[in-house]
Amino acid sequence: MVVRRYSRPVAAAFALLAALTAPVAAQDKPQQTQQQPGVVKSNHGAWSIVCDTPAGANGEQCALMQNVIADDRPEVGLSVVVLKTADRKATILRVLAPLGVLLPNGLGLNVDGNDIGKAYFVRCFSDGCYSEVVLDDTKVKDDEQTLKVLLAGKTATFIVFQSPEEGVGIPVDLNGFREGYEALP
Repeated sequence: MVVRRYSRPVAAAFALLAALTAPVAAQDKPQQTQQQPGVVKSNHGAWSIVCDTPAGANGEQCALMQNVIADDRPEVGLSVVVLKTADRKATILRVLAPLGVLLPNGLGLNVDGNDIGKAYFVRCFSDGCYSEVVLDDTKVKDDEQTLKVLLAGKTATFIVFQSPEEGVGIPVDLNGFREGYEALP
């Protein structure tokens, strides 16, 4: 599968909106941009830190993000966002998958060839379906935290299903993930 990474400004707009608790505005064609909030504060390999002040918030919220889309399956793309809760007590991994994914199968995760497990979709809006986990609490084999696996990894593959038999793996580059996570306010 060939993966296309969005240009930084479009990716920043996508991910910032995915990072906020409100639904994300979908864009089928990444070349078409709308006026959207968010400022890219820094870039870390394949990842960007994007910040904005959501309506009603006391301060700026930042998210570490990456967006990928398959060239051969343009309807299958992901927004992968890591953010800290407002109280800074937890870190959330939020993935936005396109509408049409098979919800009962959830979202699979594989890091560097090792099956990490899956997370279930928690809600869908008109722009896609969200899967969300608290990274600090999630464990993989041998009680190793998912966050530690991601920080040490090279490539993550998120798997969505469009039918019970058809899983689509979308690779997400973990280059810069550790540095971005450590820089995330």
